[in-house]
Formats: sequence, structure tokens, C-alpha cells
Amino acid sequence: MNEALPQALILIAEDDDLTRELLVEAVRRGGHRVVDVASGMEALEQLKAQRFDLVLSDIQMAGAGGMDVLTHVMRTAPETAVVLITAFARPDSAMDAIAQGAVDYLTKPVDVFALQAAVARALGRKRLTSENLRLRSVTLDKKSMVGTSAPMMSLYKQIAQVSRTEAAVLLTGESGCGKELVARKIHDLSRRASGPYVPVNCATLAEGILESELFGHERGAFTGAHSSRRGVFEEADGGTIFLDEIGDVPAKMQAQLLRVLQEGEVRRVGGTASVKVDVRVVAATNRDLAADVSNARMREDLYYRLNVVAVRVPPLRDRGDDIVELARYFLVRYAVEFGRAVPDLSPELVSLLRAYPWPGNVRELENAIARAVALSQHAALLAEDFPPEVTRPIQTPGRAAIDADWPSLKVLEERYIQKVLDRVQENRTHAANVLGIDRRTLQRLLAREGESE
Repeated sequence: MNEALPQALILIAEDDDLTRELLVEAVRRGGHRVVDVASGMEALEQLKAQRFDLVLSDIQMAGAGGMDVLTHVMRTAPETAVVLITAFARPDSAMDAIAQGAVDYLTKPVDVFALQAAVARALGRKRLTSENLRLRSVTLDKKSMVGTSAPMMSLYKQIAQVSRTEAAVLLTGESGCGKELVARKIHDLSRRASGPYVPVNCATLAEGILESELFGHERGAFTGAHSSRRGVFEEADGGTIFLDEIGDVPAKMQAQLLRVLQEGEVRRVGGTASVKVDVRVVAATNRDLAADVSNARMREDLYYRLNVVAVRVPPLRDRGDDIVELARYFLVRYAVEFGRAVPDLSPELVSLLRAYPWPGNVRELENAIARAVALSQHAALLAEDFPPEVTRPIQTPGRAAIDADWPSLKVLEERYIQKVLDRVQENRTHAANVLGIDRRTLQRLLAREGESE
């Protein structure tokens, strides 16, 4: 089901009284406000006086015609959509109108249903353009956090609270859910924002290299050490260091990290003197560090030093409509980056994106959108532009199964709900979003199923 368009202010310019009455009635029936005029000159005066969401204008009018109106709109209010109407259906006129900025072109006699469809398309495109412009401004800063779901609003609150402190922070969450973005936001909102922010991925470096990377080395400390070098703790002095994948740090390095956290000083590899550092540590992991402590994979004292404040970053499947907002965010970012026109998301694709559980989280969504933007040849991204695992529809009982057992509507409803729950790994909040109901309604339906068993 398509979302209802919000009420719009529409200007209708038509010099034929009967046609104008038809246009006004059809547009008002769609729930929109209308200002109607009988000439192009009057239309130009109205456009100077106020902003409209859409202009419907006849091309042929005495004085100023629809092309004059279109030119004025493109020059003074390009965000306003224009649909032109003519009694002379010439292909060259239609192409000229579209080339100059009109979003649609209708011929007389005007079909009411075609008119209402054109109005819906024009307003939908205007809304998409406005959203793309907003997102385009956001994408200039790749550190922006996107999403207004309940889990994200809770996360924003935690970020604001912890940013005001100097406490060490441990970010937990699945791979790809955006932990580094959260770490950067904590730094940017802290009193250390003017200082350096230094990220390091502990899982990508071998033990010997990691030691030198973190703590630096003196000249001659090992083969190839032709000069002294500061480590990232010294580079981050006065700022924040982000230790990603902290659970992969080997035991020897854990002892050295603990010393830095306790003493506020580092010793370079091959050095004898300690260097004082003033660094806030934000660490992140997708592991269960408490279990690692129990299994002696991590030092308990280091764990408690890192885990002063624990912040969980939610997986994408728990974020509801954030999935679509993030998809549009990446859509604009990569269209700009690849030099492509910004495509839309087809309604079918929106439903599929909401239904997919995104095991790779935001990173997987970003990669899927980037690939689709690069390869798509359509004005709107379609299911075929995405990997099959993303767009495979939720399977409901087929006709053969229905013919075989003749289930009741209630049984079919129960089966469908269970299919959705299976697809989203029993996440009831996400299942409710896919089903188009609120979580309380889903709980009530599941309780009813339980009572009937």
C-alpha cells in the first residue's frame, strides 16, 4: 500500500473555465489546497507572492503561456514541480517541456485518473528531491549518524552522556553495526574534540607490528627500525584513541595496555624511558569479553579498566525504518561519488530491504547500495540490482499447500507470522515492522495463537 501524500498547495492556470473547474475538482478530491487562475499573467503574479508545491498550467494562454510559467518557476523556485497541459499533442512540445524542467505533460481532454496520477507522481518526485537535497548535505560529512528508531535514540542519549566524562568506554555490537562511527562521535562531542582522534584496528596487525604501532619504537629496536617512531598512544596525546577489535589483542600486549591505562605512560619498543600520555581510550569488540575473561583469553583487570562504561550499538535488524533512511543516505552518497543521477527506491525494493535481516549490518547495506548504484540502469533501484540473498521474498504457503490442506484464514495468518519471525530470526520488533503492525498487536496475535494450541 502506498503512503498517503501530505497535503500540498497547488496552483492551477487554465483559461478555459470548464477545464479549470475539472482540474480544481480533481485536485481537491486528492486532499490538496488549490489556487486557480485564468491566465498565465495571473499565475506569474501568484508565483511571486507565495511558494507552491506544484503548478498545473495550460501551455497555450493569452499573454503568458505555460512555457513562460515553467521558465519563471525554474528560475525562481526550482523545487516547485510543474505539469503542463495542452490541446495539441505534439512529441516535440512534450520533449521541449520536459527538457526545460517540467515533470510531466498531459493532453486535453484531460483524463481525471491520468491527472491524479500525474499529481501524485509530481509530488512524490518533489518529496524525493527534497529528501535527496537534505541527504546530500548530510553526506558531505561521512561522520554523520543516521536513524531515528528507538534503539538509536537511546544510543544518542548514551553518547551525549558519556561524552561529557573522561571514562573509558567499551563499545559492543555485531560486526558492521557502526561502532567506529560511535567512537568518533564520542570524541567529537567531548572536551577533547580539538585534540587528535586516532583509530587502530588491533585485529589486522601481527603481534610484533601491533606493539610498535601502539607504543612506538626506538632506532635499532629491531631489524628495519632505522629511526625512532612515536606510537599511536603518543600521537593521540590530548585526544582519543580508538582500539577496535580489542578482544583480539594477545596476552603480552594486554599487560602493556593495562600499564598505559593505570599509569598514563608508555614505553617504546627498545626504549628505557617512559613517556607520559593524556589519552582517553574507547575500545570496541564484537566478542563476548566477559566469556573471554572466564576462559582466560582476556585479563580480568584489563577488562574492568576498559569496561568503565559499556555502550551497546544495536544491529541493523533492530532499527526498523532506519533501514530505508540509511539506504537513501547511501543512495545519495554513492550517486554523488560515482557521478550518477540519484535514483529512487522502488516500493517493492523498500519492502524487501525492510524484511531482510542484514547479518552484516550497516556495512552490508552500504556495500549493497554502492553496488546497485554503480550497476543499475534504471531511474529507480529494483530488486534485480541487489544480491539474491537480500531480495529473496519471504516465502508464504504456496497454492499447492493451500489446495492440499484448505487452511482457514486464521491458520494462514499464523503461518505467515511465523514465516516472518523465522526470516527475521525471531526479532519481534522487526517482524512487526515487516507485517505493518505495531509490536503490541503482534504480541496479542502470538498470545492468541498460544491459547489456541
